[in-house]
Amino acid sequence: MITYEELIVIIVRIFGALPVLKWAFAGSIIAILVDLSDLFIIGNLQLGGVRDYQSLDKALDLAYMLTFLIVVLKWEDGWERRIALILFVYRSIGFIVFEFTDARIILFIFPNVFETWFLFIACKKLIKPTNKLSLKGSLLLFPFPLILKLLQEYILHWGKLLDKYKMGDALSVIKDIFKIF
Repeated sequence: MITYEELIVIIVRIFGALPVLKWAFAGSIIAILVDLSDLFIIGNLQLGGVRDYQSLDKALDLAYMLTFLIVVLKWEDGWERRIALILFVYRSIGFIVFEFTDARIILFIFPNVFETWFLFIACKKLIKPTNKLSLKGSLLLFPFPLILKLLQEYILHWGKLLDKYKMGDALSVIKDIFKIF
């Protein structure tokens, strides 16, 4: 039986993925922020808890990843699209391995670079929609989303640096930052 807390997280995450279909770049930012929001939702609700957060989170990642994939499939064939499809398959393999092993290191070995690649390309398409990346350009760009995602994966899954924080903690930090100004 699903808890109310799990149901709220599921609804928020699915609806948070939908803006990507209308606005690729802005929608992807919304989807990524909504993806992070479930940690705050869970930390502040007492509606039955979430029994297996990592599995639920990875399954719900598929909601926004599928919206990203729908957009990618509309891109013209080229290196931007090919690399995105390879990264989607790579992360999907990692998701399956994680489900069987439940080892968080798998999430670091199979980082969701598909997400950050999509974000970079959606931004590029917003700024310069007619420019296509060559293989060389793609290879020069690729380290940036890779490093960004590995850093995030380390913080969230390997280093578990945010596991002990709740929404109230984050809001207190933000409030303290604004007190400085």
